[in-house]
Amino acid sequence: MATNRLDKIDRKILDILQRSAKITNAQLSKEIGLSPAPTLERVKKLEQTGLIKSYHALLDSDKVGLGVSTFVLVTLKGHNKDNIKTFLDKINKIDNVIECHHITGSGDFLLKVIAKDIGTYQQLMLEDVSDIDVVDNLSSMVVLSTYKDSKVMPVP
Repeated sequence: MATNRLDKIDRKILDILQRSAKITNAQLSKEIGLSPAPTLERVKKLEQTGLIKSYHALLDSDKVGLGVSTFVLVTLKGHNKDNIKTFLDKINKIDNVIECHHITGSGDFLLKVIAKDIGTYQQLMLEDVSDIDVVDNLSSMVVLSTYKDSKVMPVP
């Protein structure tokens, strides 16, 4: 389903669900002005077409004991399929790497890494990430404060 095929009601459903995925179908139907059955049908269609990929609980990293957040710029030894595959296979096994983006510019990948503390982060980098044989260089940026961390996408 292309975004240009979304009508005003679909867009409103997507906005509401991004802000509150636990909303009941009854409450959602009230907010969009449809009865519950067509509301549920629209949500199911948005899920089936892949516009809604999944539902998640957003955790407070500090409260679960993950007080250090960093971005790591990774440069590989070479830009070929094998190196990329090797890197991705290994990085996908490291739970503390919560985001991995293939990028352009001065590096090849940008990782978001969370850890309990600086010592745990250092150990993770030394024993897991820098140990990946195709990694050439790492550059870390420690997050001091976060002022915006929205998971809500504007739907055009």
